[in-house]
Amino acid sequence: MGIDEKYDQLKESIKSPGKAVIAYSGGVDSTFLLKIAVDVLGPENVLACLGVSPSLGKSQKRTALDTAKEIGVKVREITVRELEDENYSRNKADRCFHCKSHIYGLLCQIAKEENIEHVLCGSNFDDKDDFRPGNRAANVFGVRAPLMEAGLTKADIRHLSKQLGLSTAEMPASPCLASRISYGVNITAEKLDQVDNAEAFIKSLGFSELRVRHHGEIARIEVKKDQIEKIIAEPVRTKVIKKLKELGFKYVSIDMQGFRSGSLNESLTEEEKQKYL
Repeated sequence: MGIDEKYDQLKESIKSPGKAVIAYSGGVDSTFLLKIAVDVLGPENVLACLGVSPSLGKSQKRTALDTAKEIGVKVREITVRELEDENYSRNKADRCFHCKSHIYGLLCQIAKEENIEHVLCGSNFDDKDDFRPGNRAANVFGVRAPLMEAGLTKADIRHLSKQLGLSTAEMPASPCLASRISYGVNITAEKLDQVDNAEAFIKSLGFSELRVRHHGEIARIEVKKDQIEKIIAEPVRTKVIKKLKELGFKYVSIDMQGFRSGSLNESLTEEEKQKYL
């Protein structure tokens, strides 16, 4: 199926509910979904909900609100208290399932109160082949993924977003801050804030796509391969070490493999992955 056919199928799929609650994060996928929903249903029939918790970066929240304003839709901020759930905070391989369960549970309750039949999320077709326990939560709560249903890949979504003039078309992926904390390391608001501040500082030095992985006392920094030399050269090296130690890390390391999405999943066995999908 070609991209135009997928796009048409997406619009027809979104048209059928009449009204929809959108699980919105401000990322590439959920922004594209929100834009199409607003275009097809009208802003008065779309309720964009942004889950707010310590796992949402400060800059990501600002970007999400600004982008929704560009699209012409108001955002309802939903307080999510997943840190109060030990199944989430203990940070096992199924963390994402518990995180999404909290969010989707709240959105389904809101949909019920607003007499809206469908809750939609921005999972795309590529997410089927990735380790995404959150997909199971969507199934449990009956949350639909129209992008996935239409067969739209991340590349498709970026292409269509560019055609629509969305500022997110070339935005780097930015999953929640909890995805930076190594499995088995307990998640706290303090650790999430450490990661958020560390990444913000490194970005201020001219680095675009990066991750600061939290391994307890150790910060493992991933930048693009062509930027590794830049981050280990003076004076950047000293600035990064000084800042991250001020934030509470005892050791600061650079991952010589460079940035790669979901690198913490490399520690999981196939058996563990299958168990939690």
